[in-house]
Amino acid sequence: MPFINNILSHRSVSIVGLEKNTGKTETLNYVLHRLQKMDTQVALTSIGVDGEQTDSVTRTPKPEITLFEGMIFVTSEKHYLKRRIVSEILNISNDRTALGRLITARAQSTGKVILSGPSDTAGVKRLIDEMGQFGVQTTIVDGALSRLSLASPAVTDAMILATGAALSANIPQLVRQTRFVQQLIQLPTVESALAAKLQSLNSGMWAIDAEGNVHDLEIPSVFLLDRREKDIFRFGTRIYVSGAVSDKLLSFLRIQNRNVELIVNDFTKIFVSQKEFNSFLKSGNSIKSVTRSKLIAVTINPLSPSGFLLDSDTLREEMKKALGVEVYDVRKMSNSMDIQ
Repeated sequence: MPFINNILSHRSVSIVGLEKNTGKTETLNYVLHRLQKMDTQVALTSIGVDGEQTDSVTRTPKPEITLFEGMIFVTSEKHYLKRRIVSEILNISNDRTALGRLITARAQSTGKVILSGPSDTAGVKRLIDEMGQFGVQTTIVDGALSRLSLASPAVTDAMILATGAALSANIPQLVRQTRFVQQLIQLPTVESALAAKLQSLNSGMWAIDAEGNVHDLEIPSVFLLDRREKDIFRFGTRIYVSGAVSDKLLSFLRIQNRNVELIVNDFTKIFVSQKEFNSFLKSGNSIKSVTRSKLIAVTINPLSPSGFLLDSDTLREEMKKALGVEVYDVRKMSNSMDIQ
């Protein structure tokens, strides 16, 4: 079972959706169903709220989260009280969220839960580190809408990406949009010696000279960058941006005609359009990252919330051809458990 074995080979895995209703929870339930048959200790939490019977925004039915005996889960006090499962409390955190303290518990039966874990990625990271004391091999983190930051290598070791008709009801467009996200995830990384220097830089813009030395450009934010700034290329054309990268920054660098190598911490820092991204690269520039996420699976949901159904086989084949990886239909996975 390579799909599941890939999950178990990592200490932490995030499941993120490119849009609401792209099959993220169905993917999660499939993973949990398969894991419960294996001799391993897993933990589960969420950033945001998931597992509710009805979507709080669209008021449409949602698949609930099913846990199995022995699995550990972390949720808020409010939602722990709403569980429909027999469980043993292992820990009550001193950290408070808007929904109360975080409860760590072990399932003693099969049942339904609502997950609402740490409110930010730093909290998720701390929680993953704490799971070792309970003998957890892999922690699965269920992502909230568009929280790709959850898939940052600084938070989880690997990720599963859920996409589908809710993002676009046009197969070629859906494939292009998903392929673009994959391109960002798989950005090439800088050399390890430079990566070690850049990882500790949490703000501003920096330049890397020919010898690999790092220089502060004294620009605290890319939003303060304009043509009146002093020459940002005085140390060379390798530029590291510690924060978010926007279309405006790519456009500014592109028109300098310098063959810039733009370096970001990881793909979750990039908030650009596919058009501007392609224009930047076609102009002779490049983008690299300090750390790189491991994409271990892509799942598709051919059904949109409005009821429009894409042809599953066609979507799966087109997506597989474009991405170069195996692509799984979450609805077929949930109904027939046919992935080996």
